[in-house]
Amino acid sequence: MKFWKKKTLGIALASMMVVALSACGSSNSDNNGGNTNVQSTNAPGESTSEKPVTLTMLVSGAKAAEGADFELETLPKLVKEKFPNVTLEVQKLPDEQYYTTVKTKLSAGEGPDIFLVFPKLANMGAIEVAKAGYAADLSGLSFWDNVSQAAKNDMSYEEKPYAVAKGMDILGTYYNKALFEQAGITELPKDWPSFLAAADKLKAAGITPIVMGDKDPWVIQFGMYQLAANTVYPSDAEFDTKLQSGETALTDEKWVNTVNQYKELYDKGYVATGSLGMASSQAVQQFVDGKAAMIFTGTWDLPGVTASGAAQFERGFFSLPGNEAGQPVYASASTAAGYALNADSANLEVGKQIFEYLFDGQSPLFEAWVASNPSISVFNGVELTNDIFKDALTHIQTTGNAFYFSNQMWPAGVSDVMQSKFSEIIGGKKTTAEDVTKAMQDKYKELFKG
Repeated sequence: MKFWKKKTLGIALASMMVVALSACGSSNSDNNGGNTNVQSTNAPGESTSEKPVTLTMLVSGAKAAEGADFELETLPKLVKEKFPNVTLEVQKLPDEQYYTTVKTKLSAGEGPDIFLVFPKLANMGAIEVAKAGYAADLSGLSFWDNVSQAAKNDMSYEEKPYAVAKGMDILGTYYNKALFEQAGITELPKDWPSFLAAADKLKAAGITPIVMGDKDPWVIQFGMYQLAANTVYPSDAEFDTKLQSGETALTDEKWVNTVNQYKELYDKGYVATGSLGMASSQAVQQFVDGKAAMIFTGTWDLPGVTASGAAQFERGFFSLPGNEAGQPVYASASTAAGYALNADSANLEVGKQIFEYLFDGQSPLFEAWVASNPSISVFNGVELTNDIFKDALTHIQTTGNAFYFSNQMWPAGVSDVMQSKFSEIIGGKKTTAEDVTKAMQDKYKELFKG
């Protein structure tokens, strides 16, 4: 395996988020409206427009809390309007179930025609699915000039793209402005001491500072990576490269400090009690019902955290400041998950035509996708519409202070160990931060094949 060099996102994010130009149309001649005849590759020019074609699609996540779900409803509908002979059947599974299901299907040669892929080395990451031969090379598609180079690179293996990212995601802290005001918090915390002070004010006012659904252990990453962005990487931007070469380890003091920071929130009672018995969807509901002031999650969760609840209040969003006083805040931001095509699909060419239409920058399907997508677009000319992310995005654009999600540079399985060992801390066991990082390093050494 090649070493994948870690970089700060200053230049990369700038390229991802420039919104100066309006999106160019695809060079696909079928983008000008009307019904598209899907062409067979078996005989040049042979039309299969009358032949019914069914494509399957498997993604992760929950159905949209309000309105039409893009993947389950809007996408199949607009594909059918453009390609009358094509039926797109979409299944959406909870995150952990998705990983197991899609890998089982792909390894058995029964994988879906379209599936969700994550960046780099993450579980079901672009590198993993490309090396396994599961994902098709998408180099020949016509829209790549309209996609940021950073997003394309994060979905590539050996300089070939294997998935199209939904956008860029930022991990952050959604907060209830009314509860902050009620507790006398007049400005957002700018460092770790002031964040702890704000949480203490909330608790003293009888308000639950933070709610997390730790029954779904993957949410532990949502706070942890924000802290790591401030504690691990600012002093060593090449930490992950050194980790691959054995020059450093996850037992490093910086990672121990990160775990201890997150542990502190639980030790001081700032996270709602009983979080290990609460699913992530229940935690979101607690937040929208006004029963907690903050929740850690990402831009992708915007529809859920802004859904109607028992309380009406204005939401805000900021990066969890794990930095020391006087030091700059770093965000945790990364290329989002995206769509790949099954390399062994019997309908691969049909899938490619759907991708050309979906990502052409101007079609009704592209517009519907952009309108429903909470992730920050990596397509040229698509402006930010979710103002709640404006301050966080502006901070990243102007300072370049951001690092990607840590697990994107780890073999799949390391984050699972981090979650399970940290869950022991939440559950009241005598597990220490050193125990957590040792387990992470042991798993990394077991899995990483340099």
